[in-house]
Amino acid sequence: MGMKATISSIFAVFGLGIVYFLAAIPAGVALNLSPAVAAIAAWTGYTAIAAAMLLIGTPAREWMQRKFKISLEPNPQKVFWRVWGRFGMQGLGLLAPVTTGPYIAALLALALGTQPRKVILWIALGAIPWCILFAILSAAGIQFLPKPE
Repeated sequence: MGMKATISSIFAVFGLGIVYFLAAIPAGVALNLSPAVAAIAAWTGYTAIAAAMLLIGTPAREWMQRKFKISLEPNPQKVFWRVWGRFGMQGLGLLAPVTTGPYIAALLALALGTQPRKVILWIALGAIPWCILFAILSAAGIQFLPKPE
């Protein structure tokens, strides 16, 4: 595979990491990237879009709080706040790759008053185990495909 094709494949996986993280690593392996390179490219795309959401979401949250006088006071009687108190940003960061994605996770965390640095840290860290898992599964799956003759 030539250098242009490799770079194109990396950018494709990066873009897919932004749009649909779960498919990015298997697609990268199918494009003849090593599982590690595919995982890094997908993780970078996933984290980049979360950072972009923070850049957009932070000023939007502050404006909405001022305009509509929204309070972010937790109510321990509500189930949502009990779950958030127990698992918090760490749980959201770990589950976001397979549930909400980075867009909704970042905006939800911001809406709940989490500091932007903490949001990006946990979204980025939460995707790492999924990257490793999908890289291993993708590499193992390639072993079962017939070799071209």
